[in-house]
Amino acid sequence: MTELNPIIALMFFPGGIFVMLLGLLYVWINRKLRARLQNRVGPRWFQPIADLFKLLSKEEIIPEDANPTLFVVLPVLALAGVLTAALYVPILGMKAVHSVPGDLIITVYLLSLVTMCIGLAGANSTGRFSLVGVTRTLTQLFSYEAPFLLALLSPAIMAGTWQISEIVDYAGGRWLMFTHPISFIIAIVALMGKLEMPPFDAPEAETEIVGGALTEYNGRGLALFKLSHAAEMVIGFALVTALFMGGTTNPLLWAVQTLVLLLVVTLIEVLMARMRIDQTVGLWWRYGSVLAIVQIIVLVVWQRIVL
Repeated sequence: MTELNPIIALMFFPGGIFVMLLGLLYVWINRKLRARLQNRVGPRWFQPIADLFKLLSKEEIIPEDANPTLFVVLPVLALAGVLTAALYVPILGMKAVHSVPGDLIITVYLLSLVTMCIGLAGANSTGRFSLVGVTRTLTQLFSYEAPFLLALLSPAIMAGTWQISEIVDYAGGRWLMFTHPISFIIAIVALMGKLEMPPFDAPEAETEIVGGALTEYNGRGLALFKLSHAAEMVIGFALVTALFMGGTTNPLLWAVQTLVLLLVVTLIEVLMARMRIDQTVGLWWRYGSVLAIVQIIVLVVWQRIVL
């Protein structure tokens, strides 16, 4: 039985299947909240699972001018990257399944793998909407990735380590969002850009470019990409909770914290209209990175003065 414990942790709980199911639950909560805030009924609780099974059961049609190997492999690679990132992040108040020095950097770039796979998938499809979508996807990636990384490095620099578990130990239950407010806000908003949630949904704007980079995808490929985004939402919230909200070991408190973050991003979705891609780039590349760097400098100087 001892030999089975690592396998259970990796595949079922707290990793693998649990992360995907929790991601689908959070997607439903997000859709339901958004609907109620817009005076609509919203989907039933089983709708995300039903959509997933519907896509998995459909025939997968590969465009004639696309590379069939890339078309099939990229969705699998995106999901694999997200689930690998889940190994390094404390989920449900439990310790991470695996922890290594520098796992914060590993996690950030594994989460970026989803966007890179979507970009390659759009470039491989060669459809006009897909090409416009991939251009927007990669442009937005370069605009939010640097601020997101700098925001997460703020508590890491203060703790003197790049290991998530050691940053949590350094916090000691303190909510660093109050001492790192700018980094906390940047991390939340940049995470919305990473997930392509409104108002940062220009890469897949249905009213403009159908489905963006994934316009040519259907069936299993589209299901795996959607599942990757759902799991990425859970891991992103778990990462922000661990670094900025005390890294609780209480599963109930962890659920409340992540649901509060979900409510916040849902309110932003409802209150703000879609931003043009040039507005996104101008906002985050020019100001997000600068503000994150300024806060890091202030904190480092303050720490030197106190010491």
